[in-house]
Amino acid sequence: MGRAILVIEDEAVLGKNIRIYLERSGYDVRVAASAEDGLALLDVFKPDGVILDFNLPGLNGLEALTRVRAFDSGIPVIMITGHGTVELAVEAMKSGARDFLTKPVALGKLKLLIDKAFDEKQRDSALDYYHRREADATDLASLFGDSAPMVGLKNTLRQLLDAESQLQDTDAPAVLVLGETGTGKELVARALHFNGPRRDKPFVELNCASIPAQLLESELFGYERGAFTDARERKLGLVETAEGGTLFLDEIGDMDLSLQAKLLKLLEEKTVRRIGSLRDQRVNVRIVAATHRPMETLVREGSFRADLYFRLCVFQLSLPPLRERGADILSLARHFVALHAARYGKNPPVLTPEAEALLLAHCWPGNVRELRNVLEQAVLLATGPEIDVSQLALSTGVTVPSVPHAVPESAPAAPAASSAPLTLEDMERRALLDALRQTGWNVSRAARVLGISRDTLRYRIDKFGLTVTNL
Repeated sequence: MGRAILVIEDEAVLGKNIRIYLERSGYDVRVAASAEDGLALLDVFKPDGVILDFNLPGLNGLEALTRVRAFDSGIPVIMITGHGTVELAVEAMKSGARDFLTKPVALGKLKLLIDKAFDEKQRDSALDYYHRREADATDLASLFGDSAPMVGLKNTLRQLLDAESQLQDTDAPAVLVLGETGTGKELVARALHFNGPRRDKPFVELNCASIPAQLLESELFGYERGAFTDARERKLGLVETAEGGTLFLDEIGDMDLSLQAKLLKLLEEKTVRRIGSLRDQRVNVRIVAATHRPMETLVREGSFRADLYFRLCVFQLSLPPLRERGADILSLARHFVALHAARYGKNPPVLTPEAEALLLAHCWPGNVRELRNVLEQAVLLATGPEIDVSQLALSTGVTVPSVPHAVPESAPAAPAASSAPLTLEDMERRALLDALRQTGWNVSRAARVLGISRDTLRYRIDKFGLTVTNL
């Protein structure tokens, strides 16, 4: 039999007709002539849905509805009555009824309401499952790495989440996540949401670089019917969709200037106005933005509003590039090998020492995303129990991007060629540039080449104001 339906109806003929009609559609149906009899069947029959009359001997329908909801609040209840009034319908809905019908009952309509209730319940259960699975996958433990930069990042995230748990209002601070392409900025944004007080509300993401500027406004803020030629009906924007939760704006540095003013208003006033509307609506949305672009440079050039930049970076997080994470490269590599091997139904191969050495020596311009893709191809190409150097398709000739927020505002130009003897500082600067050029701006490897510590090398990089452009 199909799903179980409990019918509590004191009119014997109507109860029988409902039972026969629903049984023909595959439902398992029981009929009780009173609320007391029906409530006694709850624990025995364990119905998936209840059809409940209001006018019953003994307990009336509203009292029975309260008890059904106390037994299991997830059971959809459809109330029917021969004396329907607006007041009664409102009271039934407030008490938790799924729908309300007046007699005479059209059996076809009753079945449609039951089918709809079960479809919505199944969809809600599926959405809840995927929401919980996504939340489990974005725990702070999912931020792989035990290197000093990653430990520092996770500690900072914990501090922020602890502070938010004590927040006395709903105005969570905006967060700006900086980092090169492929470092995992979206993963950090999800960790902020799913480990914070907004975890049960929506997480909505939008890549500002993937949508043309003229369409981005309607995606973000929505529009009213008739606002423009193709606006045939009202459309809610992503800001309203994220109510109570988090709106993640990836690649915020690519947002058009005209749209930046509306985003600033959202951040400052917590209001949104659909295109074509005359009214502002209050919203409760936490903004997390991310970019790989040098924001301070964009502000100086006039392509990004300074007031919006300072409003976004109330709290700023900087993700370390993979080349600065040392042994994390190998732990991530082993994780990706196991992950891809499971996906393709293979036994996970082992990286040879030579392959591991090559992974550590690579500059990783694409960061974690590049590592993941390289290891997926390697797992597919592996025909034996090992992955060797020949199966690692590493990129060559790709310039290592600079970290935008770490680049000094200005750097002295390289000394012009001269026949005069080089000073000690000139020779030191040239040695630094040669080592950095050979290693693709990999600070750790360059330090080993020069025979100095990484901290010493960083000090000298800052001292001479070196950037990738000097190379």
